[in-house]
Amino acid sequence: MRIEAIEPGTRSALAELEQQIQAERGRISPLYQVLLHSPAIAKGWEQMLSAVRNYSSIDAGLRELIILRVAMLNQAAYEFDAHVPHALKAGVTQAAIDATRDTGTSASPAWDGLQQLAIAVTDALTRDLQVPEPLFAQVAARFNAQEQVELFATIGAYNMVSRFLNAFEIGH
Repeated sequence: MRIEAIEPGTRSALAELEQQIQAERGRISPLYQVLLHSPAIAKGWEQMLSAVRNYSSIDAGLRELIILRVAMLNQAAYEFDAHVPHALKAGVTQAAIDATRDTGTSASPAWDGLQQLAIAVTDALTRDLQVPEPLFAQVAARFNAQEQVELFATIGAYNMVSRFLNAFEIGH
């Protein structure tokens, strides 16, 4: 790790924030131990990522598949490994999880049609930073406005997470 992690419980000024993170996440991971260097960022991060993961109308399995794909595209092994159990718990098959590792294709027989669409838009936004109009039209046909916001927020948020993890070499 390129920056010293803040050990939970060692700074009284962070106690309330640490309690909030602990309550929402169940632990204070190495990622949050780094984020604690900036309490305002840590707090905002926690609120945003909790909204994306815990309060979204997007199906949990689809959301986790998106997160896994972002992690693979951004070479964030820590993020990938952290989300495999969540994906399995949400009902994603091992074959669908394994298919996210093949970043050379947006189509796999392991994914249903909605999953393939989510992977395609994740690939486009993560790799090319744009969603071509025909692909956006497919998203608009399958997702209502709230789901579209949550879909793109999930992709964007987890690109942020993986790039932050990579910058600080936060890993196992």
